[in-house]
Amino acid sequence: MERLFFLLSGAYGFLAVALGAFGAHGLKTRLGALSDGAQRMAWWETGAQYHLAHALALALAAHLAARTGGTAATAAGFCFAGGVLLFSGSLYVMTLTGVRVLGAVTPFGGLLLLAGWGAVAVAALGLGKG
Repeated sequence: MERLFFLLSGAYGFLAVALGAFGAHGLKTRLGALSDGAQRMAWWETGAQYHLAHALALALAAHLAARTGGTAATAAGFCFAGGVLLFSGSLYVMTLTGVRVLGAVTPFGGLLLLAGWGAVAVAALGLGKG
């Protein structure tokens, strides 16, 4: 799992920076003309921030998976990977389409991200003392 999570970390990080730049330089002017443009831009920025933070969290899960070999670190990695897809992904799609019903998916992504951090704490218990 270590390799998979490091690969996902790199890919997610790359995409987070690219999508953040697209939002700042390409999307902002396009959304500015819309009546809900400010709200949609805020969704994009939130998605990009959580996306980037959890790309790094995937690297942490990879490191913990290598150090502990436990299932908690593996669970953390999968929770982070899925959480970003649901949380940030739903915010990106809502921003681009304006379809607000997709916001119902966002909290499930947030719950996965929270579960990932909980799993990191459990995985840390498997680290050697000293």
